[in-house]
Amino acid sequence: MRGLFTLKDLSTDKIKELIRYAEKLKKGFRIQYPDKKIVTMFFENSTRTHYSFQVALMNLGISVIDFDTKESSINKGESLYDTVRTFEALGVDGVIIRHSKDDYYKDLETIRIPIFNGGDGKANHPTQSLLDLMTIHEEFGKFEGLKCCIMGDISHSRVAHSNIEVMQRLGMEVYISGPEEFNDHSAKWIPVDEACKTMDVIMLLRIQFERHQEKMGMSKEEYHQRYGMTEERMKMMKDHAIIMHPAPINRGVEIADSVAECEKSRIYKQMTNGVYIRMAVISDALDGNL
Repeated sequence: MRGLFTLKDLSTDKIKELIRYAEKLKKGFRIQYPDKKIVTMFFENSTRTHYSFQVALMNLGISVIDFDTKESSINKGESLYDTVRTFEALGVDGVIIRHSKDDYYKDLETIRIPIFNGGDGKANHPTQSLLDLMTIHEEFGKFEGLKCCIMGDISHSRVAHSNIEVMQRLGMEVYISGPEEFNDHSAKWIPVDEACKTMDVIMLLRIQFERHQEKMGMSKEEYHQRYGMTEERMKMMKDHAIIMHPAPINRGVEIADSVAECEKSRIYKQMTNGVYIRMAVISDALDGNL
């Protein structure tokens, strides 16, 4: 089985190599695969990841087949394996999959074409972590010794779980913060205001109020005042510190509208970098290196 499933499969040297390759692509290096065809299969809602992968494919000259989950035989009971096996038999050169099941790719071990994980359950989101790391590397030129606090719904976040593991391996100090209900003890817990004053990177996460408002016992406005990136907290941050968010962002909840695009925000730069990271990952796999 080839492709990218979890960053735990990659060495720190390989991770840095992919980031350097993405930075090279961002500076104008071009490589094309005009005879290749790749399927995007998103079983959960997505804007940035889904269409970032599609733009990456188009930039590489690859034909995109956008799988329609609502009109497919999945609704007749076909398994994920049989669906992917079908596309393999049809002659596609890879599949990009987002699925609600943790580690879904373990069901696809006999598939021979590359599989790219666009997010699985609460476990992994490898290309999101890579684009976050690329954004941090562009900003600071290193990882070792940097302090990052991930704030929000840690326990339900595949972004948090992917980032904590890889950031620690790269020598970063990683902390978590937010409502105690979401503390899964995956890193050291610190208060929000302390994080804002001491961190180099503040990474905010979306709170799914549609699922958790009753559990938290607070309104969106209360959450914003207690845990959100307000203008006051933004002003507490060190001069060189940056704000990140995997998006979608809830303006006025985890981040103030006036802060979302302030000079410290790298949220839209993350989105831009996502295209180049995904180009790098796809290219590396098609060249037989992943």
